[in-house]
Amino acid sequence: MNKRLIVLACAAALVAVPAAAAEKLKIGFITTLSGGAAILGAHQRNGFELALEQLGGKIGGLETEVFWEDDKRTPDVGKAAADKLIKKDRVHFVLGPIWSNVLLAIQRPVLRSGTGTFLISTNAGASPMAGKRCDENYFTTSWNNDQTPEAMGQLMQDKGVKNTFLMAPNYQAGKDMLAGFQRYYKGAIEGQILTKLGQKDFQSELSQIRAAKPAALFIFEPGGMGIAFMKQWAASGLGDQIKLYTVFTIDYLTLGPIGEAAVGTFHTNYWSPDSDIPANKRFVEGYKAKYGKMPSHFAAQSYDAPFLIDSAIRAVNGDLSNKDGIRDALRKADYESVRGKYTYNVNHHPIQNFYEREVVMGSDGKPMIVTRGIVFENHKDAYYKDCKMTW
Repeated sequence: MNKRLIVLACAAALVAVPAAAAEKLKIGFITTLSGGAAILGAHQRNGFELALEQLGGKIGGLETEVFWEDDKRTPDVGKAAADKLIKKDRVHFVLGPIWSNVLLAIQRPVLRSGTGTFLISTNAGASPMAGKRCDENYFTTSWNNDQTPEAMGQLMQDKGVKNTFLMAPNYQAGKDMLAGFQRYYKGAIEGQILTKLGQKDFQSELSQIRAAKPAALFIFEPGGMGIAFMKQWAASGLGDQIKLYTVFTIDYLTLGPIGEAAVGTFHTNYWSPDSDIPANKRFVEGYKAKYGKMPSHFAAQSYDAPFLIDSAIRAVNGDLSNKDGIRDALRKADYESVRGKYTYNVNHHPIQNFYEREVVMGSDGKPMIVTRGIVFENHKDAYYKDCKMTW
C-alpha cells in the first residue's frame, strides 16, 4: 500500500470510531435485590439486561460496565450505595431505585456530587423530584407517583363509584398515591388506612373495611404486600360486596401468586402489555423467550432506560464529557419506547398516556391482563409548575 492510501485508510478509521470510543461507559443500578421485595428488583434487572443484550452489549456504541447495588429497601443503604458508585466506581449514570424514600436519599449524593452524573429513575416517582427538587441531570423512564392513581381516580369517577375506602403503605409513595387519587376522585371517602411498609397481615384492616361498608376499595400495595393482601381479601369474601380497584398491586409480577383472586379487578398503568407498538412487541416477546414469563411494568421501565441512554450517547458521538449535549439529547427522548412516542415535560417526567386494565380469565384457564382503553391522553404530572428549570 502506498503512502497516500495509508493516510486515507487511517483517516477513514478515525471517522468510523466515536470521539470517545476508547472510554468505557459506567452505569450504576441501585435496586432491591434481597428480602421480600427482591422480586421487584429481579424484574428491573431482567428488563435492563434484556435491553443491553439487544443492543449488542454496548450502549451508545461504547463498552459498557454495570455495577449492581442492593438498597435492601432502606434509604441509608441506598445512600451508601450511591456514594460508592460516585466516589469509587465513578459511574456516568445512576439508575433505579424502586422506592421513593430511597430515591430521595440518593438525590444529593448523585446530583450534588459535582461530577455531572445523571440520575435516571426506572421506577420511583417521588413528588418532590417532579416539583421543587427537579434537577437538570435527573430524568425518569417511569412517572410521577401521583399520575397512575390520578388515572384511577378519574376512572372511578367516570364509572360512577359513589364512595370508596383508601389504603396504602405509610411512606412517600403511599402518601403520593392517595393524594393523586383524591385529586380526581370526587366521591365520598369512607375511611383511609396507612399500612406499615412491608406489612403482610391485613386482618385488622379488612375488619375496618368491612365495618365501613364502602362501595369500593382503592389500594396501593406493591409486590409481596399486594400478594398477601389479595389472598386475604379473597378469603374474607369482601369482594362479593365491594369492588376492588388498585394501582401497582396487580401486574404480571404478582398475578401468578395471586391467581384467580385478581379476576374482575381493575387497575391503571402507563404501559399496555398487549400493545402492538413494535418496540413493545420486541420487548414482550424477548422477555418471554429469555425468562419464560410475562414482564411487569418494573421490567418495562428498566428496559427503556438503556435505549434512552443509547440515543443520547450516540447524539454526542460517544463523548461522555459532553454533559450538555447528552442532557439535550435525553430531553428529546429520541428512541423507540415500549409505551410509544412520548415527550419530556420541563421537569424531565414523561407526558404520556394512562390506561384502564382489567384482569380476566384467559382461554387457557389462567388470569391475564387486558387493556380496556385510555383514561388520560398525554397526561402531565401535577408538580411540573413548581419546577423552575427551563430549557
